[in-house]
Amino acid sequence: MRSYAIGDIHGHIDLLRAAHALIAADRKKVADTDAPIVHLGDLVDRGPTSNEVVEYLRCGPPPGNRWVTLRGNHDSLFARFMADPASRDPGLRSDLTYLDRRIGGATTLASYGVRDPGNRPVADVHADALDLVPLTHAPWMATLPLTFAYDNNLFVHAGIRPGVPLAKQSQTDLMWIRAPFHDYTRSFGPLIVHGHTPVDAPTHYGNRLNIDTGAAYGGPLCAVVIEGAAVFHLTDQGRVPVVPTPR
Repeated sequence: MRSYAIGDIHGHIDLLRAAHALIAADRKKVADTDAPIVHLGDLVDRGPTSNEVVEYLRCGPPPGNRWVTLRGNHDSLFARFMADPASRDPGLRSDLTYLDRRIGGATTLASYGVRDPGNRPVADVHADALDLVPLTHAPWMATLPLTFAYDNNLFVHAGIRPGVPLAKQSQTDLMWIRAPFHDYTRSFGPLIVHGHTPVDAPTHYGNRLNIDTGAAYGGPLCAVVIEGAAVFHLTDQGRVPVVPTPR
C-alpha cells in the first residue's frame, strides 16, 4: 500500500506544482497509477497565490491521479470569513482576526483582487470579497473532509486528541491541536500524518509524522511517500528515508 502526502501549502502555487512534479516522477519509477495524493490542508493565507491554489485543487486531478484535499484551520477561517466576517472560529486566539497580518487572510483576499484588505473597514473588505472571490471557492473549502484513513495511516491537518475515539474528535482539535497531541508518546494505532506546526524537515516521531516544513514562512513544501511502515521524503535527488526517532 502506497500513499503520497503534501504538507501545508499556504498560497504557493509554484511550490505545489513542484511537489506534484516530484510525486509524478516517483510514481513513474514505481509504475504506480492508484496511490492517493493527500493534501494536508492550509491551502491559503500568507502566500501570494492562494486563489490559484484553491482553483487548481478544486478543479481536481488530471487523469490517472487520485487527490484527497483536507481542510486546515486557515481554510476554515477563510470560508468562515466569506460566510460571516463577524463569526469567530473557536480555535482562533481572542486577540486575532482573520485579517490580522499574523494570520495572513488579507494576503489571501489580495490574491483575489481585493484592494488593501488589511487597512480598510471589515464590512467594505467583505463586500469586495463577495464580488471578487468565485462563488465556488469558499463553499468547497467549507466542506472539505477533516481526516482520511488509508492503510495504517490517518491523515489530518493538526492532529488528534489522545484518548478520544476518532468519531468523537472535535473539529477544533483536528484543525488546531498542538501540545496534547505533540506531547503524547504512545501509539495512536495508525501513524498520524499531519502538518500545522512547522518543522525544519519531515520528522517521524514513531507515532506521528509531521510534514509541515514552513512554506508559510519561506520554507519548502514537503512531499512524502509512505509504503507500509517506510517513509521517504521526495527531493530533486530522489527519495530520502525519514527514519523514526521516538522520544
